[in-house]
Amino acid sequence: MKAVSEASAKADETGDDRSRERTQRSSRGRRTVRDEAEDRRRREQDRRDRRLVKRLKEGDDRAFQELVSTYQNRIFSLTLRFMGNREEAEDLAQEVFLTVFRAIGSYRGDGRFYTWLYRIASNTCKNRLKYLKGRHHHRSIDIEDSPQAQLPAQEGGARQSLQSQVPGPEAAVQGNRLQRAIQEEIAQLDAEHRLLIVLRDIQGLSYQDIIRITGLPAGTLKSRLHRARLALKKRMDRHMR
Repeated sequence: MKAVSEASAKADETGDDRSRERTQRSSRGRRTVRDEAEDRRRREQDRRDRRLVKRLKEGDDRAFQELVSTYQNRIFSLTLRFMGNREEAEDLAQEVFLTVFRAIGSYRGDGRFYTWLYRIASNTCKNRLKYLKGRHHHRSIDIEDSPQAQLPAQEGGARQSLQSQVPGPEAAVQGNRLQRAIQEEIAQLDAEHRLLIVLRDIQGLSYQDIIRITGLPAGTLKSRLHRARLALKKRMDRHMR
């Protein structure tokens, strides 16, 4: 009987192992499909960007209009989330595209155009914030009033709607309050922490893209993002009581 029990237990373990292997293979397969779809999307975007850059360097006016049309929502979403003020965000978004127009001749094609554009936008935001802090000036808005707050993630909107995290009939109201509270507390973070929260947790950029945008080593990026999240969580505690 003991031998039978041991054999049965061994068979169960073998079955469990095989089940886990099947689950892991299935999971790897699902990840591979998603990764391949994302890779295709990125390659297509890079091809469009290379054609766009070539036309910009050739002085094609329509190419600049296409650049703005392609990226204006994502850049405005970044400036809006970073600055927390619509007027400032609009001015900065325009400044970013003018800077790109003037500097396109110096773009050598190293890395992705998308990250070069975001680097310009990030530096423009940080410089503007430094200027405003020197003048002790800050105004905030309700982010939910902005159409950019409702954009899909791939166009620069938040990766997940806050309303979806608040159950019940008052979900929209509570979600709006939470969104405003988050934006207010993000606005109290230092510039580097603020930028990483916006790029990673709001816009959902990959670590690799953020490394290219910020120039930070991977380990430094992850440790700073961790500290930024802790700082934001600490500030949000009073809103969650």
